[in-house]
Amino acid sequence: MTVFVFSGCTQEPFPDRAPDKYVETELNKLAPVALECDLSGLSALDKKTLAKVVEASRVLDDLFLEQVYVDNHAILKKLENSGEKDYLDLFKIMFGPWNRIDHDKPFLIKKKKPLGAGFYPEDMSKEEFQNYIKENPALEKDFTSTFTIIKRRDGKLAAIPYHVAYKNKVEKVSKLLKQAASLTDDPTLKKFLDLRADAFLTDDYFQSDMAWMDLSSNLEIVIGPYEVYEDNLFNYKASYESFVCIVDQEEIAKLAAVSKYLNAMEAHLPIADKYKNFSRGSSSPIKVVQEVFSGGDTKAGVQTTAFNLPNDERVREAKGSKKVMLKNIARAKYDKCWIPIVKTILAEKPLQNVSFDAYFTHVLMHEMSHGLGPGNIILNGKKTTVQKELKELYSTIEECKADVLGIYNMKFMMDKGVLPKDMEYSMYASYLGGMLRSIRFGIGEAHGGGVAIQFNYYSEKGAFKTDANGKLDVDTEKIYPAVTSLAHELLTIQARGDYNAARALIKKYRVISPVLQKCIDQLQDVPIDIRPSFPVVDQL
Repeated sequence: MTVFVFSGCTQEPFPDRAPDKYVETELNKLAPVALECDLSGLSALDKKTLAKVVEASRVLDDLFLEQVYVDNHAILKKLENSGEKDYLDLFKIMFGPWNRIDHDKPFLIKKKKPLGAGFYPEDMSKEEFQNYIKENPALEKDFTSTFTIIKRRDGKLAAIPYHVAYKNKVEKVSKLLKQAASLTDDPTLKKFLDLRADAFLTDDYFQSDMAWMDLSSNLEIVIGPYEVYEDNLFNYKASYESFVCIVDQEEIAKLAAVSKYLNAMEAHLPIADKYKNFSRGSSSPIKVVQEVFSGGDTKAGVQTTAFNLPNDERVREAKGSKKVMLKNIARAKYDKCWIPIVKTILAEKPLQNVSFDAYFTHVLMHEMSHGLGPGNIILNGKKTTVQKELKELYSTIEECKADVLGIYNMKFMMDKGVLPKDMEYSMYASYLGGMLRSIRFGIGEAHGGGVAIQFNYYSEKGAFKTDANGKLDVDTEKIYPAVTSLAHELLTIQARGDYNAARALIKKYRVISPVLQKCIDQLQDVPIDIRPSFPVVDQL
């Protein structure tokens, strides 16, 4: 056992830590994968540019660690001195002392993870925050801003801009991005990197987000504060993250046809016409990429297979949103996690019909569907957003919506002849098979919670069932009507900004049913997700 010696006495560095066996088990749930990525098509300048962005992304790892918990750096230093490799590995994967794939269970310290992460004072309640805004309405914009943290100053709450709170680190990132911009010979990448470098120093990301939408380089770079999942108080505050990728031109050619149907998909949504949104812009490029490196929020815990950005509704209305598919991540998950799951839980017919193409296409349509439906809404005569009205419930409802509309829109694309009609059964089989992978992340997490809602809703409708052997099967007559019904409920909740309806839906369906628990119990030895390493960066 590792011990520390202080002032002549012996002390364990983490007396409240979880047992060694627990940490070993949790690490085994994440299959190690050395991500493959072919750099042979890149120019020497592309590689030099990538190297600088990777360096900047490593700074974002450090930034996000601070956003998760104010004491994280002190814990990390203590861990590095302790020699406890497994605990250090798990800490680095989870970006903190809480296990993200086990309902944020603490494994080093006794304390529960603060709902507001490192964005708010730990002793601040939701009520205090909301009451303070009521008493100081002029401060609402700053307090609810995506790019401020809340501190106590002289006994009062204060909003501190990110570029002030994290000054030294964001200045370092900005400098590295300027260097990267000076190296590239692609004008669209140069423009984006220059503008993004400036944005880190001002927290005004609008112009650089607009430039990112126009990026036509062989490199796909995402770097900045985006997702709000870490803020479990309000889903207001964005976490720093990065994706450093190479564009897969061959796959883009195959998938580009789908983007032509965005307005048709919006028109086809199962919701009243008055709620349909055709103002998010028609430019929604689809990119398929190979990931070279990732940093910050996106690296923590479960790995992202695809993303849909930017989140700024002003950009979405002007230019739409960009859907980026991480194909080498998706393939690694499919091989290491997905296939072992479906072999265990699916009935014979759906098992014989699962495919990587159906799985990957649903991920694509999931990301496209984030850009469909209500975004900016009017509630009681006041302009607002779905995110602001649904608060901490937003992420779960939004991820659920994107999953459901992903299937709904795949069927629509089949009806239009864009996707092969004979993929329909494979789509449903692969959809069902993939659900257990997400639910195993924990239903408290937005994606896992959204999938639990889907599974239980469809089971209630008779669309999902078990056969005589207890294996999961699909009722082909009931599944599409059930998908349509759930899509209608989710879209209506968003269109109305109906917090109470969202809460009721989540309360009823975000549960581990006996059927789900039985399936989960059978998957104890199957990896939940992957743990990527990035050896390709050594070639830069």
